[in-house]
Amino acid sequence: MLKFKAIIASILLSVATGVFAQSPLKFNENGEFKILQFTDTHFRWDKGDEKTVSTMMTEAIEAENPDFIIITGDLIYSTNVEKALQQLFAPIVDSGIPFAFVFGNHDHQFELNRSQIYDIVRHMPGCVMPDRGNAQSPDYTLEVMSSDGTKPASVLYCLDSHAGAQVNGAGRYAWLTSNQIVWYKTNSIRYTENNDGQPLPSLMFFHIPLPEAKYAHDDKSIYYLGEAGEKVCSPHMNSGMFTAIMEQNDVFAAFFGHDHDNDFLIPYYGVLLGYGRYGGSKGAVYNHIGKNGSRIIVLKEGQKELDTWLRLRGEEEVVNKASFPSDFKGKKRKSKKDKKKKQEQTETEE
Repeated sequence: MLKFKAIIASILLSVATGVFAQSPLKFNENGEFKILQFTDTHFRWDKGDEKTVSTMMTEAIEAENPDFIIITGDLIYSTNVEKALQQLFAPIVDSGIPFAFVFGNHDHQFELNRSQIYDIVRHMPGCVMPDRGNAQSPDYTLEVMSSDGTKPASVLYCLDSHAGAQVNGAGRYAWLTSNQIVWYKTNSIRYTENNDGQPLPSLMFFHIPLPEAKYAHDDKSIYYLGEAGEKVCSPHMNSGMFTAIMEQNDVFAAFFGHDHDNDFLIPYYGVLLGYGRYGGSKGAVYNHIGKNGSRIIVLKEGQKELDTWLRLRGEEEVVNKASFPSDFKGKKRKSKKDKKKKQEQTETEE
């Protein structure tokens, strides 16, 4: 209860004083803002396969020249955490591009806790995450300024989706808490009020997918794009974040990781739910869908629209390029029978 009151007090103080530093993130003159998402890099210190991750990251950064980079959890997967973090972030720091990260469910499992990891990365050149204050792993917002630099035009909500469930018998994974939902709604209301009552087209980033990603995938009528190589490992408990998103009408897409054999995009009640591409090496943890890679997301200023695609290590051509919402409208998922028929037709033509 005290933590909840502290969160509300901090938010209300910011609202009352109007103290919000201008963000270094900004739409370009064409009204676009490009985000490069890495996820589940599972970087291991001195295990012999680190180059696979670093090469993938360097290739993506050089090919895409993004405006912002985010890693959505499970950054490292070995001891010597500080050394691993320095190596992992080296291609990003060297690029000079603003960056941030959110925690995964494995990051705290070695010799450093969440607070220590956060502070190490926070003080790297180019990191735009706020100081954590008294929080162990704070949720935070990042404003993307309008192309003319006069006001926030979009908000990136970055949240810690935690690790294991803290309630016995409530499934394997934790869920976004009621405090986090209040935090999101309070910030969302503030941004909407400051924008003449119009919600800002925004994104949300975290590690473990929401239950709604599972609901959408289990609905055989809903079209999705990309690989779905395993079940959606979301929390069993639904705390209501997706409902809050629907009520606030600002976040129109959420991106996450966690499931290494999934990289698909799927719409649910007008909100795009999307996986990044597994970023680690084959030696670190499981991966059955091929080369590691990244997701690129291009926001359009003032619009609930985006372009997105995947870039795989060592490949010049990108894959699964799509625009949301246009490329998802009116499409239905093909049955296994339809997919087999199409495959047979392709083989015949060849």
